Amino acid sequence: MNEPATKTPLLHVSDMGNQSSPRNDSAIIALVRTEELDGIIYSMRQMERNFNAKFGYPWIFFNDKPFTEEFKRRTRLETRASCLYEQIPSEHWDVPSSVDPHQLTKHMADMKSRGVKHASDLSYHQMCRWYSGFFYKHPALSHLRYYWRVEPWIKLFCPIEYDVFQYLSDNDKVYGFTINIYDDPLTLPSLWPETLAFLVENSHHLGQNNAWKWLTDNTHRPDVNLRANGFSTCHFWSNFEIADLNFWRGDAYDSYFQHLDRSNGFFYERWGDAPVHSIGVGLFENISRIHWFRDIGYQHTVYANCPDSDRCNGCEPNKFAPIAFWLNQEDCRVNWLDQVCQGSAMEHGYLCPKRNRNH
Repeated sequence: MNEPATKTPLLHVSDMGNQSSPRNDSAIIALVRTEELDGIIYSMRQMERNFNAKFGYPWIFFNDKPFTEEFKRRTRLETRASCLYEQIPSEHWDVPSSVDPHQLTKHMADMKSRGVKHASDLSYHQMCRWYSGFFYKHPALSHLRYYWRVEPWIKLFCPIEYDVFQYLSDNDKVYGFTINIYDDPLTLPSLWPETLAFLVENSHHLGQNNAWKWLTDNTHRPDVNLRANGFSTCHFWSNFEIADLNFWRGDAYDSYFQHLDRSNGFFYERWGDAPVHSIGVGLFENISRIHWFRDIGYQHTVYANCPDSDRCNGCEPNKFAPIAFWLNQEDCRVNWLDQVCQGSAMEHGYLCPKRNRNH
């Protein structure tokens, strides 16, 4: 897999001259706890070696508590780029007053008894809500247009020789992903019904050529769609996100988040930011503005995106779940290609199977 097709030439490090970084409206961001220091340093080394040592984009770290001086010292040692350490405002992180503490305890215990991962971890619920509707409102990002989200313990397998932010800008993309996966329907039984309720009054926000088929597919995993009340649960795994902040700031997405937040599903259920982001961008944008970074080799926990390229090392090409083959059923890439290959797929940079080209 080579570098992506582009309307204008890709900006490579060789094109930059003496610039320290090509754009002043982009950054790498991470929500990380102090105790996750080793994990984020591992990720920084992956990012710096494969991308950022060439481009010098700033790192912005977020935490709901103040960072320790040790955290700051050690992370600064990993990059020549600037590092900022930001605390999340309590009004963006705390459990909202509309959440009943007794109901919260009851729902969390019920989810835990049914095997829902992170069900009783309150900070996980808070993290999902913050990334869903508050991170883009943090003052530290107010001057920025683009970001690359990074989590602890990620792996990158291929050197990235072009500026990914410039690629989004030049090609009118708003969202970039690597992994496309099913979610656990037990975490979000009311998310799609709430989405449909929002659309009753807000159908004008729908993108002209949106990803409705991908979001509602019931052919590949009908059992999942049934338990999620009409939602395929396919979503872009948001531990890797390269995206345009202006999309989240826009009225379509932000009003959608406000609607969801009023239902308290981030706490009474365990809605993740990944399905919320994916539904938002999938409904309110045209699929031509969503980009699969197939050329970026990436792994988080057990799932990977591994290009078939001589540039890449340490992963098996096209292997989605290299550690456990039975997890391949969680792969939503086929669903995504079914969606984008309905139309003139080459406009979106995709090479589609012959059976889909005339659809």
